[in-house]
Amino acid sequence: MKARSPWWALALAGGLWACDDEPAPEEADAAVAEGIFASPGAIRPNATAEERATFERGLEVATRRFAPAEGLGPRFNLVSCAGCHEALPGGAAGYYRDFYIAAVTLPDGSYIPAQGTMSGVLDSFFAEGGPRPRPEEAANTFGLRNPIPFFGVGLLAELPEEAILKYADPDDADGDGISGRPNYDRGFVGRFGMKSQTVSIEGFIRGPLNNHLGLTTDPLTPDQQARLPVPSVAAEAEEAVLREGLAEGPVTSVTFHQAAAPASPLTDDDDVPDPELSGEDLFDLVAFSMLLAAPKPEDPTPETERGRATFGRIGCAACHVPTLVGPRGALPVYSDLLLHDMGESLADGIQMGVATGSEFRTAPLWGVAATAPYLHDGRAMTLGAAIELHDGEGKRSRDAYVALGEAERAEVLAFLESLGGREVYSAGLIRPGVEAPGLGEMGGPLRPLSGEEASQWALGRSLFDRDHGFEDGLGPVFNGDSCRACHFDPMIGGAGPLDVNVMRHGTLTDAAFTAPARGTILHRFSAHGPRPEADGENVFEPRQTPSTLGMGLLDQLPPEAILANADPEDMDGDGIQGVAHILPDGRLGRFGWKAQVPSTLEFIGDAMAAELGLTLPEEAGSTFARTEDDDDTPDPELSLEQTRAMELFLNQQAPPAPVARHPDAEVLFMTIGCGDCHVPKLAGLAGDINAYTDLLLHVVAEDGSPGIEDGMATIHHFRTPPLWGLRFTAPYMHSGTAMTIEEAILAHHGEGSASRQGFLDLAADQKAAFLGFLGDL
Repeated sequence: MKARSPWWALALAGGLWACDDEPAPEEADAAVAEGIFASPGAIRPNATAEERATFERGLEVATRRFAPAEGLGPRFNLVSCAGCHEALPGGAAGYYRDFYIAAVTLPDGSYIPAQGTMSGVLDSFFAEGGPRPRPEEAANTFGLRNPIPFFGVGLLAELPEEAILKYADPDDADGDGISGRPNYDRGFVGRFGMKSQTVSIEGFIRGPLNNHLGLTTDPLTPDQQARLPVPSVAAEAEEAVLREGLAEGPVTSVTFHQAAAPASPLTDDDDVPDPELSGEDLFDLVAFSMLLAAPKPEDPTPETERGRATFGRIGCAACHVPTLVGPRGALPVYSDLLLHDMGESLADGIQMGVATGSEFRTAPLWGVAATAPYLHDGRAMTLGAAIELHDGEGKRSRDAYVALGEAERAEVLAFLESLGGREVYSAGLIRPGVEAPGLGEMGGPLRPLSGEEASQWALGRSLFDRDHGFEDGLGPVFNGDSCRACHFDPMIGGAGPLDVNVMRHGTLTDAAFTAPARGTILHRFSAHGPRPEADGENVFEPRQTPSTLGMGLLDQLPPEAILANADPEDMDGDGIQGVAHILPDGRLGRFGWKAQVPSTLEFIGDAMAAELGLTLPEEAGSTFARTEDDDDTPDPELSLEQTRAMELFLNQQAPPAPVARHPDAEVLFMTIGCGDCHVPKLAGLAGDINAYTDLLLHVVAEDGSPGIEDGMATIHHFRTPPLWGLRFTAPYMHSGTAMTIEEAILAHHGEGSASRQGFLDLAADQKAAFLGFLGDL
């Protein structure tokens, strides 16, 4: 039997973009570049030993979480590059990593980024806390962006301009309804970004570093440019500006609009000296990006070969050109990197360079199986949905796809999935083949589970991790698209960094708090239209994600074990007044920063309703849940089986195990009074639970500080958080403003003042042991 040629070799014979078997002219003679394919997120196989070392350093920079003391802010959406590109190194992310762009479109059609934003990007947080940044009142144009994967971008940077321009037909001279045109960056043909607005990988990295993290950088030096793994057309642009002696001068963050940063130093007005990211770190980050491999395609099958033929026949390859030829050979990128008008149904009005509000770059399709959701705003969770949403220049191919029989459509989708990434695809962040922690390990099952229980536990874990789409009922407003979107440090079910904080808000007048009619959560996203904004409220309080590890043990505590430590009137005169949060129906609250949630099941119902906008069945018995909403997805949006599986998963997740290395420090912990609230042991049904909490409310906020009420909890009341696994859950305190354990101790006021002073009075070696003890819990 004759062996099948790889699909990328067949592509070079013209079968993917022509409606007949005639080969395309230049590409038919070009060999596919060698040494460029690997699993998405991996380094190119042809990298040298030196490049591999640089790649590892760059990966470390990409995953590093920055703090305000390192330059994060003054406004930000993310604390790391990996926040947006978290599915894989260089990959994409779910809806909860989307961001908004705001602009002012004037009656004459002129367009400017909204002031008060970082280059038009609407940020979610101020580094110093307080209200969420918002656009100027005149802003009337809002676009939503889903993170862009950048597999193989170094190979695209090498492409000569003519390799892209040969497919441009701005006036549709051939009458095929496809009029791709280039965008430009400083006179060079753009190729990166949703609007092909950028030619430079360096510039495209420096832009988001500033737009999303608030980090300032200087451009790479000519020597660093020369040391990069690949030459690029953009190098000419960078060097030209450098030769002119940086005539532009330093550039502030509001002078460029979600595109390449200019080849000039970027500055900001925080207290951290500029540049906030060193030149060598920037070099490693740029080099890391350039070294990412092209996703390795699968070997062809009869099904995928039929699918690729149909893909070409219905005109998809007119924009998703199978190969572009660079200096290494042909690159099966499946994009012309040109702008195409996608019609009013996809337009958002955001203009960049010559790109209008309805024009977008043809998305590369290599590795597409690993990059859901799709389209510029991620509105499509599946490839089929993405195709069916094509409009404008894509309408003809869309209609042809819709007209296919079910089997033919399946073949087209199978072909697209074969372009790489299927082997690493996940419905969340748990990669295929990655096993759950073992029995008794942190995050693993607390006890041996029966066969049925083990299946339910595994189902609950996958549901906790799963990204939900709009067709699943996500919204109408939401903060996350999965439970894992907030709870993933150090694993599924854990805590979360600053960039997944929830914003609470309300109105405080003469010490009287009023909650907004829509509730105290100021959501980050809307399923349709601009994000929700505050409406006159004057109190804003970020809420840090608490860990759910060990939650089931706390859920099973008898109420009397918690109530035994309550002393609301401070009858013993020790200055500690632990208050039990009793709900209106008489149940005892134990979860949430205000102890406002009474059980694991209610925690699930509350999170699904408030954070994801998903409905649960009435049979689940959660009074905190929503059972119906007004979106187009039938209610309930989660089944009873799914709800019970998640409940079992959370109730049977083991907490972190302590490391006993500082026995003397534990004595200090009790001596200075920390154990009065962070009670080391509570009597559970099956033995003592060493969570270091009393699950009671205490006044620990600084006197006079504003805050949010919740039920019995006043603006200054907060539940004592468990301390097990403390080293995994930074940053700390309800607002995440304490980046270290020591900062958290020093942030205690009110009932915690005496213990804070006791810590300050310790000798240096005692403090070190004390902090080590807390870190080892």
